[in-house]
Amino acid sequence: MRIFFVTGNEAKFREASSVLKEFGIDLLIDKSHKKVEIQSDNLEDIVSNALQGICSDNVSDYYVVEDDGLFINRLNGFPGPYSSYVYKTIGLTGILKLMNDIDDRTAYFKSVVGLCGPKVGIKLFTGVVSGRIAMEPRGTEGFGFDPIFIPEGYDKTFAELGIGIKNRLSHRARAFKSLGNWLLNNL
Repeated sequence: MRIFFVTGNEAKFREASSVLKEFGIDLLIDKSHKKVEIQSDNLEDIVSNALQGICSDNVSDYYVVEDDGLFINRLNGFPGPYSSYVYKTIGLTGILKLMNDIDDRTAYFKSVVGLCGPKVGIKLFTGVVSGRIAMEPRGTEGFGFDPIFIPEGYDKTFAELGIGIKNRLSHRARAFKSLGNWLLNNL
C-alpha cells in the first residue's frame, strides 16, 4: 500500500516513513497539493481542514497530513499549534527566556495525523509524549524544539537521544503507529 504525505518538511517525512515501513506501507511526498493551514488553537481542526482541501468525493489515492506542537504547561499550552511560527521568530532561546525562573518545566508534544482516501472520509490519529523543557539547548540531532525537550523517563533531550530513539518515542511516531495499525485492520 502507498500513501502520499502532503508536507514540505523532509525531517517529518523521514520520521513518518520509517514508522510506516514497519507496517509495509510506502510513504511518498506529495508535491502536487499544498497543505493549507487555518489559524486555530486546535490541531485536529487544522488537520481536518487541510485534508478537506486535498480530498474530494472521487479521490483515488490515500493522503496524510500532520500537524504538531509543543505545549508548555506553565505557559498555558504556548506555543501549541503556533510552534512552527514561534520557532522561526523567537527560536529556542526565546522559549528559554520565557521559561526563565519557572520551576514547573513540564510540557508535551502532540501530533495529529489525518488520513483521507477512497471510502475512508477523514480519520484522525493522535500521539502525545510528555516531558519537560531543558535549561539550555543540548544535542545536535533532530529538528525544531528537539534540543530543549526531554521526554519523560529520560535525562537527555530528543536531540541528544538521536533519531533512532526519538522515532520510537515521539508524538509523531505514536500518531503514525496508530495510523499504521488502523490501516492494517481496516483496509
